[in-house]
Amino acid sequence: MPATKYNARDVVFQIENYASPGTWVAISPLAVNTFTKSEDEETTDTTTFGSAGQAESMKMQIGKSLQLEGFRLRDSATGALDPGQAIVEAMNDRLGTSSLTGFRWAHTTDTTWTVWAQTRVSLGDQGGGNNDEVSWSATFTRSGPSTTAAKP
Repeated sequence: MPATKYNARDVVFQIENYASPGTWVAISPLAVNTFTKSEDEETTDTTTFGSAGQAESMKMQIGKSLQLEGFRLRDSATGALDPGQAIVEAMNDRLGTSSLTGFRWAHTTDTTWTVWAQTRVSLGDQGGGNNDEVSWSATFTRSGPSTTAAKP
């Protein structure tokens, strides 16, 4: 079967509950309307006099991050945040080794998760105008290698 396009809206995201390692909590799909996966790299210059004026370099390090954007969800009766968003917001305030937790995602038809076992979280701006819903965004930055895990 040939490769085909697939819907971004069918990708699901989960964060590991730092208070209960091994417990994964979904970030509600109602909270997300855009995601962007990014990659970066660090290089070292290997140019010498023998390079005859032509730049030479090697890739030495790669990094990955994923940003979610959408809406901040909260229970209108209790004021409680969406459970996944609550963990994300709490992770934003943690420091040192406590600032790392797991993050994973997969398309609904995938048989495996992409897993970043060690991930740090940075919240983006929140807000809105007169006729807006409150916005929400977070960036998840991988620390260490990516792995995979079978989906149940």
